[in-house]
Amino acid sequence: MVKSVSNITPFTLLDYPDKSACILWYAGCNMRCLYCYNPEIVFGKGKFTFSEMISFLETRRGLLDAVVFSGGECLIHKDIIEQIRLVKAMGFLVKVDTNGSKPDVLQSLIEQKLLDYVALDFKSTRESFLSITQTDLYDQFEQSVQLLFKTNIPFEIRTTYHSELLAKEEVKDMIDYLKFNEYTGTYYIQHFKNNVETIGKLPNSHTRLENHLPVNTAVKIVLR
Repeated sequence: MVKSVSNITPFTLLDYPDKSACILWYAGCNMRCLYCYNPEIVFGKGKFTFSEMISFLETRRGLLDAVVFSGGECLIHKDIIEQIRLVKAMGFLVKVDTNGSKPDVLQSLIEQKLLDYVALDFKSTRESFLSITQTDLYDQFEQSVQLLFKTNIPFEIRTTYHSELLAKEEVKDMIDYLKFNEYTGTYYIQHFKNNVETIGKLPNSHTRLENHLPVNTAVKIVLR
């Protein structure tokens, strides 16, 4: 049996808005973001089979509202659509955390009505995407975000900000992109936490964004 799940968070009230949930952390990722806090998941192997996850979820029926599929990048796994379908059939709400690199999988999930909430990582502008993620997957990300703009599925967009990787002007450009596309959700910007293990060997991030964001923007911004 394939062991695709690296770890499980059995209970959280933070990862699905206003719902109780567990998180399935899928091993592996197709990006190598320098600021990634989860190198053990990105480079590690899975420890649990999906059958083991189903057995766990059977014990949580009626106790949890939702299951969060995260990673790594959960959508790179070949059986992910069927796995999400099984969890959905158990009566759980489903949230997916994704870097947007698999728009075809995302579209299938949307068309099959298997998603209740999505969190999409907006890594950077096109200009910085390669240097931050070590990939050329910006076009795929943009396909994914445009898919979400056209659906009625609740979703959030989030960015990790490191002052040495992403210029303040680029963050403003990203906000303008969301405004242009009439994004009505919340844009979460989390400041990089210094002195933690990451994929890249990074200097400390020195600038915070509190005084550098546009005022009275149509996009709701929450800094973390």
